[in-house]
Amino acid sequence: MKRPFTTVVSFYIAGLLIAESFHPPLVALLIASFSVLILAFALKKFRPFLVLVLLAFAGWANLALHEAVVSPNDLRRLVGGQTELVSIRGTVARMPQVKIAARNNAEHSLTQVRVTEISGTDNWQPAFGEIIVSTPSPLANFFTGQSVEISGLIAPPAPPLAEGLFDYRDYLATRGIFYELRAASTNSWQLRQPVQSTPPLTDRFLNWSKRTLSLGLTEDETLHLLWAMTLGWRTAFTGDIGDPFLRAGTMHLFAIDGLRIALLSGMIVTLLRVLRLSRAWCGAIAIPAIWFYTAATGWESSAVRASVMMTIVLGGWALKRPWDLVNSLAAAAFLILLCEPRQLFEASFQLSFFVMLTIGLLLPELNQITDSFLQFDPLLPEQLIPAWKRVLMQAARALARYSSLSLAAWLGSIPLSALYFHLFSPISPLANLIAVPLGTFAIMANLGALICGAWLPFLTALFNNAAWFFMSAMTWVSDEFTRIPGSYWYVRSPSWISIGIFYAILFVPLSGWLKTRARQLLAVVVAVLIAVIYLWRWESLRAETAITVLPLDGGQSVFVEAGAQKNDWLIDCGNVDAMNFTLKDFLRGQGVGKIPRLALTDAESRNCGGAFSVAQIFGIRELWTSPARFRSKVYNGIVSNFEESATSQHKIFAFDGQYDCWQVFWPSPASGFSRADDGALVLLGHFPGAKILFLSDLGRLGQNGLLATTNSLRADIVVAGLPNEGEPLSDPLIAAIRPKLIVIVDSDSAFARHVTPRLKDRLADQNVPVIYTRTSGAAKIIVDKTGWKLQTGDGQQFTSAALSN
Repeated sequence: MKRPFTTVVSFYIAGLLIAESFHPPLVALLIASFSVLILAFALKKFRPFLVLVLLAFAGWANLALHEAVVSPNDLRRLVGGQTELVSIRGTVARMPQVKIAARNNAEHSLTQVRVTEISGTDNWQPAFGEIIVSTPSPLANFFTGQSVEISGLIAPPAPPLAEGLFDYRDYLATRGIFYELRAASTNSWQLRQPVQSTPPLTDRFLNWSKRTLSLGLTEDETLHLLWAMTLGWRTAFTGDIGDPFLRAGTMHLFAIDGLRIALLSGMIVTLLRVLRLSRAWCGAIAIPAIWFYTAATGWESSAVRASVMMTIVLGGWALKRPWDLVNSLAAAAFLILLCEPRQLFEASFQLSFFVMLTIGLLLPELNQITDSFLQFDPLLPEQLIPAWKRVLMQAARALARYSSLSLAAWLGSIPLSALYFHLFSPISPLANLIAVPLGTFAIMANLGALICGAWLPFLTALFNNAAWFFMSAMTWVSDEFTRIPGSYWYVRSPSWISIGIFYAILFVPLSGWLKTRARQLLAVVVAVLIAVIYLWRWESLRAETAITVLPLDGGQSVFVEAGAQKNDWLIDCGNVDAMNFTLKDFLRGQGVGKIPRLALTDAESRNCGGAFSVAQIFGIRELWTSPARFRSKVYNGIVSNFEESATSQHKIFAFDGQYDCWQVFWPSPASGFSRADDGALVLLGHFPGAKILFLSDLGRLGQNGLLATTNSLRADIVVAGLPNEGEPLSDPLIAAIRPKLIVIVDSDSAFARHVTPRLKDRLADQNVPVIYTRTSGAAKIIVDKTGWKLQTGDGQQFTSAALSN
């Protein structure tokens, strides 16, 4: 097989990648594409080359068409980037999904709506686009296809607070959704005439399936996971329920992917072959059946991809055509990207196809290696080999091939798992050896239950209990494997260049390109050059210090990465919720497995309340506290608990004077204030290239005391939170610091203090750039010996060189 579709899809994808970086006028791009098409017809001699160029232009133009704002009624024209109170009319595109908030276990609904009209302060006007509607409680009697009217606040989805956190805005954009509407309650929803009283067949099938799979079981977490695995019910994954599966690398079992579609197809084809139907009839029945299942489970992208792939495989088998995994994979990718080119940039698409591509290229080589070891002497007649040895050899070969499959799948997923989940799980091949059969048996049992349904309730309940057992076993296996030391590590996201190099190293030797001596020598030279570049880059990063300032529900946290990880600092950690639902994910996104040093600057629970969670989830080697004493029960409880558990590996210190790169200006041990924020730690960081002053939530009396204690407060950047009373950064304090840039840490939390117009006006009079993290998001400062640069979550950039002029 020459695999013709691999060339086709490669050039088409090249066009999609070009479209991401270059955005010429759409008309010019279409004219260029048609010009290449005409040349391909006219110039026969150059036609093969021009067809490849045309494929690249086709991908470029297709993505540009999908992303372009063409219609005057496009929501991106009508709404823009503002938050507005509007009413919209449209059609429910997907059945509402119930989500459970991890913070308070409150249920809310997410619904995809295709908008046809919008009304703000003016009259109704036509509109075009799809939105996500968030409603703070479950929606009843709303389903796919209904015409609805909804009122609420519409705005673009919020960007991630900081680098390394989930980008919900980008996630929706790859699906062609650019706005989120927040409805106040279910009363904000109205059905429009004519009212459709009966849900679509697919919605009814999904509800019937949930009831059928519950027969004989009590509703619990395991049943929810079964619904998730068989029906794509995402409500199951609330809080940290999915963490063991992610860490063990078994999360893929919960995607409606090839495993499910292959099992369903296999069961249908086997049944039809038992009934002596021809291949053509088997394909004609099985293909519509898997597409119905795909529709019933909500048209998930992974299900659509698997169904396209299975349609190609079953179609070829039914027509008695030869089959090649890599070529079929390329054909499926081309068809999918032709219909929806934005899928190329979805994590699930990349994982599915790169894993399958790795399996298609690597598995035959691994099987050949294992088979060469697991064989009898070829000169020994088979009749002389005992039966038990032949059986044992067959079992060993089957196990070796299965292990090779697990290894190939893991290798194909390594860089993308690091990119999207910040995880490297060396335990994954071993965990999947056990978890995949258990998951397969659970799916088979559930499919058996769906076949029996209400006609054979005894067998349905039996199948359901079997599925419950297998799911419980799979959950236990995933959890236990992640308890093994070194089974997984959280890592920083690799760059796309690093990912490309990884797959090149993996695929080039398997492609047969290295057959000649000259190419082998070229590969060695390129590998050495890449190694030198990465070594130089690694040395450069060691000389940098990265400081990220995070606003956390009215509190704050500052993460300092100083070269080697053992020199990292975490200054404050927010309250319990902020730690568990924001800071934890941020730290994991930076590849943090343990906190070398945690400094608590004051006794306010909004800044230190999450310390117990930090110790439990990450572990803390050293806890640094203020030399002053506080009356806060939360703060004193944290310090007392750490003192009781202190060992040679876990120590507690009180800041006094200077340590490492930090100079402590305030408070002194004798300081005593009625308010905790007046005794907040004031730290001056001496970094190569910059001085950065951290004031925490220092109150008015503390600011006065600081000025009376020292006159050496000069700093390039000052970071300050909002005290409980009064304002941060009095005018005399700013005059003493003389900063080039001010960062005010505030958040949009309803329970937090916000910056007042008076404070904004006063700071504006200082003629110093001021960043407010409520609107800018986190601020990241990179410092090296040449100076510093700061970038915020909303794209603002400042440098020491620019502000010195």
